[in-house]
Amino acid sequence: MVEEIRADHPADSSSTHHVFLQKTGPCVEYKRLVEIPIDSSTEVTEETQWSLDIPWFGWIFRPLISRHIKHRHHKKRHPWWAPPQTFTAHETLVLALLAAASMVAAFINTLFTQTVAFAADEFGVSTTGQGVAAAIVRLGIVLAIPLAILGDRIGRQRVVIALAFIAPVLASLGALAPNFAALVGTQTIARPVGLALDVAVLVILIEEMPKHGRAYGLSVLALASGFGAGFAVAALPIADLGPTAWRFVYVLALIWLAVALSLRRRLTETPRFVAHRKEPKGSRRDTSRKTGSTAPRTLLMVGAVAFLVNIFVATASIFQNRYLKDVRDYSATMVALFTLSTSTPAALGLIIGGKIADINGRRRVAALCIPLGAILISLSFVLSSVGMWVVAIAGGIVGAIAYPALAVYRGELFPTGNRATSSFLITVAALLGGSIGLVAGGMLVDSGWSYGTVMLSFAAISLVVSVLILAFYPETANKDLEDLNPQDAHARFER
Repeated sequence: MVEEIRADHPADSSSTHHVFLQKTGPCVEYKRLVEIPIDSSTEVTEETQWSLDIPWFGWIFRPLISRHIKHRHHKKRHPWWAPPQTFTAHETLVLALLAAASMVAAFINTLFTQTVAFAADEFGVSTTGQGVAAAIVRLGIVLAIPLAILGDRIGRQRVVIALAFIAPVLASLGALAPNFAALVGTQTIARPVGLALDVAVLVILIEEMPKHGRAYGLSVLALASGFGAGFAVAALPIADLGPTAWRFVYVLALIWLAVALSLRRRLTETPRFVAHRKEPKGSRRDTSRKTGSTAPRTLLMVGAVAFLVNIFVATASIFQNRYLKDVRDYSATMVALFTLSTSTPAALGLIIGGKIADINGRRRVAALCIPLGAILISLSFVLSSVGMWVVAIAGGIVGAIAYPALAVYRGELFPTGNRATSSFLITVAALLGGSIGLVAGGMLVDSGWSYGTVMLSFAAISLVVSVLILAFYPETANKDLEDLNPQDAHARFER
């Protein structure tokens, strides 16, 4: 995990001393001192001094790294939780900051999904009305397109910091909604801003992480997103306190302003964007002319897959709480328990999926796991009792394995000059697919279809997705972004 270099080896009459410093690794300070006695009857002594700069998540990784350093002579295997290859201290810092921003985005994007059923009870809204409202909130993504364009014009860092401040404030306004229309209106603005933050974070990740760690880095962001969404889910039992208590969950959005302050202090602009901004415009046009631009076709290809995948994913996400509440008669506390219990094991799938995608490639992982995960999750709307919980857990793990492999394409396949805009347009396509699935699914349930029949029907679409990935997606693992996007060949940057 840490690559060492010998600094010096002074000696005295009784022993030899060796000092090893970090050549490459996540530590901001690292020194290993080894004393080898001349008398073989005396034991070799060793001391390692190290420190990390991992904001927000240091409490998770410090014990893991400490244990690895302590037992590294006994365990030669690479730690299961570490990236496939060593990250630098700067890459580690950036990843931690982006992970914190992902928590903010995930909380904002989960709020309406988790609370809509309880708000609908207060305001007397039908299942179809809830589906239409969720679709409207998703369609609000078009309002945030200018924010994505700004990311390609003024820089990623400034946009991420601004959105990290704006999104929580807008989301918290849901607590003041006098009616269902007002709630939908506030979240139609807040949720797209949260999604824009999520996309801007993805772009920085793609540009900052090394070629052998982009999918792993995305899996870490997904884990952090799970924490953010899990915080919203864990707060859901507040809704059991009374018919209007769901409003307090929206107030909790203001807690995330602390992350925005951290980003403002420490997040820097990506070297790739700085180099792109300095690059003469004529050289970009010349390179595009020589290499041939494939951006429109690539955007259509990736956007189509995102559209089809989210017909199922968005519908399953919204329908889960409604199904548990209306069909299984679960309370808000039981809904939260089910969601946390079945989604938490998916963290294992994210780590596995990220490492496999970086080591062995993305295409086959995504093509296999997307349909398998969809079928398993669909069965959780069919089975009852223990079976429902088991297939939900299994589906979450398998789907999580596919996620890093598929999501990383949204940034890898586009040049620096339009990476933010293209990634955001793909998100728009995903939201459109989700909106169609929600409206169609709600209408089918209201017309008499069972939740299980609807979800199994939508899961069949994932087979089409698998074929598209195998037929048209390139393999991007362990390739520099400049190799994937020759338009950036003239942009030189230094880390």
